[in-house]
Amino acid sequence: MTDKQSRIQALIGSIVAFLNKKKHSDFGAAVTLAKLEQIDSLNHQFINVPAVSTPHGKTLGKAIAGVTDPEMKVIADCILAAKDDLVWREDRGQFYEPGTNLGAGYTNCNLHTLLVGPDGCSFHHEDFLLGIFVLGPKTLYRDHKHKARELYLNLSDRSGWRFEGAEWTDYQGGSVIWNDSNKPHATRVYEKPFISVFAWTENISSKCTLVFRDDWEEIEHFLQTQNQ
Repeated sequence: MTDKQSRIQALIGSIVAFLNKKKHSDFGAAVTLAKLEQIDSLNHQFINVPAVSTPHGKTLGKAIAGVTDPEMKVIADCILAAKDDLVWREDRGQFYEPGTNLGAGYTNCNLHTLLVGPDGCSFHHEDFLLGIFVLGPKTLYRDHKHKARELYLNLSDRSGWRFEGAEWTDYQGGSVIWNDSNKPHATRVYEKPFISVFAWTENISSKCTLVFRDDWEEIEHFLQTQNQ
């Protein structure tokens, strides 16, 4: 096993270890673990994909450094150790149709890397994604939905979420969020960058679509002008 493979497998292992603690009480954790166990049972081979860096390296570094929850810091430390081994990408029409207006915050700074999936990943799967997702500070990730069922494991100390247009709620590091198929959801990021583990457990080829809310510009203005 190479050092690179060891670092990436340690990262996946840290995610699995946390989800294992949640699998009896959290449906999304159990579904995600079942997919990961399937990959293990199929004896998937490690794929040595050439790393791709990102121009958002400072934001990524700040997001990792901003994780303080002890259990989440274990995962964050593994991300830090493996970050130069991974393929970092921005959403350029991969998840949304080209021309979709996702707002300046998302467009200017969104970042992800896939550990498991169909393309550019360390382990191949045709219909499952596991990766790391990052947003820049003071960003509204506008309300949207997708056919894929989705898990978020929040690493950041604080992020705001709303579901189906209801009231906003802040979630702490270590919180697990499960978005069922076509369930609208939105995220708002405060003064520190946002970082999370995410998984799409099926239907990964389906695109996301925006679900219009008339308060997007108001929220974006608030985030840009306030120190939360």
